[in-house]
Amino acid sequence: MTKNSSPAKKDENVKGKWDQVKGFMLGVWYELKKVHWPNRQQLLAYTGVVLVSVAFVAILIWIFDMGLSFALDRLFKAFA
Repeated sequence: MTKNSSPAKKDENVKGKWDQVKGFMLGVWYELKKVHWPNRQQLLAYTGVVLVSVAFVAILIWIFDMGLSFALDRLFKAFA
């Protein structure tokens, strides 16, 4: 029985894969050059908005959790 791929064929496949990876990375680099990156002032403003939003949502979840814990505690004590 003979094998379908010879050693030369494997080298071509490896080179083809590396060419694909190289092409992909060049495409990524090209797309990143088109991105509008924020300046320092915008970056600080966006970071502040994200931190305030995360803190607000965390507080809402904490309040909901405490309320639910209180309600369930009362419910279990009433029927225990």
